[in-house]
Amino acid sequence: MKKDPNSKTPYDLEERSFQFAKGVARFCKNLPRSIANIEYTKQVIRSSGSVGANYIEANEALSKKDFSMRIKISRKEAKESAYWLRLIRETNSDCYEKEAELLHGEAVELKKIFSAISEKTRT
Repeated sequence: MKKDPNSKTPYDLEERSFQFAKGVARFCKNLPRSIANIEYTKQVIRSSGSVGANYIEANEALSKKDFSMRIKISRKEAKESAYWLRLIRETNSDCYEKEAELLHGEAVELKKIFSAISEKTRT
């Protein structure tokens, strides 16, 4: 995997979205088991995994329209992941705040990346 020598963020968007989903899953494993956290983690695990899954589908798209739709879905799922991570961060103790904030930041960055791709592929 190629990396920018000045950055710890992978260039490969498939790998980056995979690492994001993996980070979310690991983070959720450590959260206290409450009714709210159980529901929030179900949602964020689904949406974070869907970011990369739809990006992979976009790369295998049969048409430009199909590619564009999958990129928009990836963007939507990244935005939804950011929402759930914010909710988790704000409803749990401070000891989870730093990791939740890092994951939230990555979700926002992925949303921006998919927005830029979507803008460049507009027909």
